[in-house]
Amino acid sequence: MGVVASAPAKIILFGEHFVVYGEPAIVTAINKRAHVTAELRTDKRIYINSPNLKASGYFSQKNRFQAEQGGQEARIKLEPIRIAVQQILNLYKEENGVNVNVQSKIPVAAGLGSSAAVAAATATAVSRLLGIEISREDVFRIAYEAERFVHGTPSGIDPTISTYGGVLLFHKDRGPTPINVKEDIPLVVGDTGIERSTGEIVSGVRQRRERYPSIVNPIIKAGGKVALHAAKALEAGDLTTLGELMNINHAMLSAIGVSNEFLDRLVYSARKAGALGAKLTGAGGGGCMVALSPPDKLKQVVNAIEREGGTAFVARKTNEGVKIEG
Repeated sequence: MGVVASAPAKIILFGEHFVVYGEPAIVTAINKRAHVTAELRTDKRIYINSPNLKASGYFSQKNRFQAEQGGQEARIKLEPIRIAVQQILNLYKEENGVNVNVQSKIPVAAGLGSSAAVAAATATAVSRLLGIEISREDVFRIAYEAERFVHGTPSGIDPTISTYGGVLLFHKDRGPTPINVKEDIPLVVGDTGIERSTGEIVSGVRQRRERYPSIVNPIIKAGGKVALHAAKALEAGDLTTLGELMNINHAMLSAIGVSNEFLDRLVYSARKAGALGAKLTGAGGGGCMVALSPPDKLKQVVNAIEREGGTAFVARKTNEGVKIEG
């Protein structure tokens, strides 16, 4: 019998990019999840199938790879999942093979934390399959190692929210602090459909900061102040202030060069349709934007984003992090 685990996607509400330099960010788990099914094999190979990535194949004990779907690119796509599996197998005293099947509703390379959610769910499913007790902190560490393969030096924000869920104030050096959010946060996510490399975009910001430190550093500091103001607005249920701060945050992200024309069109179309605020979310350069909408304007905001060529969906915050299903 297989074991199924799931973990949530995330939206960074405030502070992306600024968090890399030690400023706070706010992130929420949302109700789109990655599901991973783990089953034992009779041999010692790791088989991974991910229809979302259009990739599948076998890893042998000596880490040789045999593609089933996706050619040799499949290895790069599946390697983070293998890393998560291997870390669990390293804790197990007997040698085993595992089948891992990924079914995810989270868009890939869109800034919604797809790879971290899959890694967290993989670690949880495989550990339960093998009867290994691991803590959430262990799940976070394993997902973080998988993320390092994807992003180089990640902030840790994605594996944190996929593991713990909820709404968190995140500092790179201090870790997460839960934010007590009593009200619903009606969000609309607009996806440009443009895949991009987070690592390349982060590197571009670093280069601009090195060229213009006296300009970029104050923007980074101000970004941290916006996040702290937003945390208070969230706790107070003040959606109007939250929307205004989202608009300010988007302008700051544009100033450091991570927005583009398509993202801006989606952001401004959402605001015109009645959103209280809208901004890009994640690395930028493509991927997604997020709008805070009054509940009675959600459909209007979705329609406005789709008229501009984006794919839109309503997202709700969830307090559920990684979990075993069933």
